[in-house]
Amino acid sequence: MAVSSSLYLPFEKPIYELEAQLSELEANSNGKGVTDEVRKMRRDLDNLVRKVYENLSAWQTVQVARHQARPQSSDYIELIFEEFFELHGDRAIGDDKAIVTGFAKLGDYRVLVVGHQKGKNTQERSERFFGCAHPEGYRKALEKMKLAEKYGLPVICMIDTPGAYPGIGAEQRGQSLMIANNLLEMSRLKTPIICTVIGEGCSGGALGIGIGDRVCMLQFAYYSVISPEGCSGILWKEGDSHKEEAAEAMKLTSKDLYRLGVIDDVVEEPLGGAHRDHRTAAWNLKSVWLRYLREISHLSGEELVDQRYSKFRRMGVFEEASAGGTT
Repeated sequence: MAVSSSLYLPFEKPIYELEAQLSELEANSNGKGVTDEVRKMRRDLDNLVRKVYENLSAWQTVQVARHQARPQSSDYIELIFEEFFELHGDRAIGDDKAIVTGFAKLGDYRVLVVGHQKGKNTQERSERFFGCAHPEGYRKALEKMKLAEKYGLPVICMIDTPGAYPGIGAEQRGQSLMIANNLLEMSRLKTPIICTVIGEGCSGGALGIGIGDRVCMLQFAYYSVISPEGCSGILWKEGDSHKEEAAEAMKLTSKDLYRLGVIDDVVEEPLGGAHRDHRTAAWNLKSVWLRYLREISHLSGEELVDQRYSKFRRMGVFEEASAGGTT
């Protein structure tokens, strides 16, 4: 997928400069076919992209996760699923467009799809609050998950949000309570749940649809309790001037979180990131989801709940105090 030069990230500049040279060389070949010089430049371009993306800093990974051309839930729904039928509303307040839900077919499996949706243009982003869901969004997600449990359908969750919506109205309607309720209820749903961070996975807004039997991340996504800018502002009291340092310290990349046991798998992205090739990113994701469904779809509801509970209890390292107060 071609990406406009206006959307390139700062560290990608050498890549698109070489791409421009390659395009010019191909245009000047006068239809003589692929020359040795063109082949060499293509190899050089692939090597450059690989070198850049194999050495991304944590902050650069955050930038990739936020890329405007990065595929969103709606893109994966279109490229991966068949017979998608969207479900609206939370049966209480209204329909939060920051979260999309619906029934669909994934390979031979009937599933429920739940995903954050940021929007593709200014108007859509405004309507969807840039993927920041209100309490009614999390209520909608949970209502549909319970419907999936009723019909014995697996749940596929796609996480891509900078956080839950922080407005006064959302707080008045019980934002934190609704997220906490989702954590509890998802932990005991007796149907398979697969959660994937496809872009940003930030704060409780991500966790509101993030409790599953399998949790994975796309290679250049990030998953964290707070954004690097927020962490910088809290710890250094200087706005976001230390965001790069914060991102490095927070261990928010897929590589770090896999090593720490927070996620089960890292889903490889196409060369240069998912924003450069939506179809390959979708294919890789579909393969992992189908593997997960084959692994867990035969388990009983009780087995799923027991294993899910144990999975999250194993996370983290702690010490217990002795009776005398020492550790």
